[in-house]
Amino acid sequence: MKFKSIIMSLAVATMLFTACNDGKKKEAEAKAEAEKMEMEAKKKAEEEAMMAKKEFEENTIASKAMNNQDLSTLVSALKQAGLAQTFMEEGEYTVFAPTNTAFEAVPKQALDNLMKDENKSQLQGVLKYHVVSGEWSGDSLMKAIKDNDNKYRVTTLQGENIILSLKDDKIMIKDAKGNTATVVSANVDASNGIVHVVDKVLMPKG
Repeated sequence: MKFKSIIMSLAVATMLFTACNDGKKKEAEAKAEAEKMEMEAKKKAEEEAMMAKKEFEENTIASKAMNNQDLSTLVSALKQAGLAQTFMEEGEYTVFAPTNTAFEAVPKQALDNLMKDENKSQLQGVLKYHVVSGEWSGDSLMKAIKDNDNKYRVTTLQGENIILSLKDDKIMIKDAKGNTATVVSANVDASNGIVHVVDKVLMPKG
């Protein structure tokens, strides 16, 4: 009888030990699975973040300008002024981008002078005079102009104002020197703003 009791106790102990081992094994498997899922989720999030960053960089104002042959002079000026990087980064800008033809209309000596290293701050001022903070679509600009009796004054990043008006349903921009540019192509969407192509280089007072 005693022997039978010992056998029963051993059997119970063996069962308990096996059950305990099974429990630990399942717990380890569950932990490994959770860690695997966590790693996969992290990897997926990193891949999505990299794709989003790549998409953003490919669609910045600077990238859009670099991919437009008609804006190559503007791109050269931005690089010379050290501003190209600014328009590759996050932000909300509205840029009135002069075409190559617009730059050609600027007296050659004046343009060459602006592009010299010693005149970098002056070049920065001219380029910033073409930029407004915030994203302004063509429709938004038109509404603002109409709401302000066809004379909407906007402060640029350079600090001076430009005056926007409408003529034959086209947006016109008057600079500080009284010259007027026309928006020839509106609403070029970018990941950090919007670009409106203009046919003249705007000049500030300074």
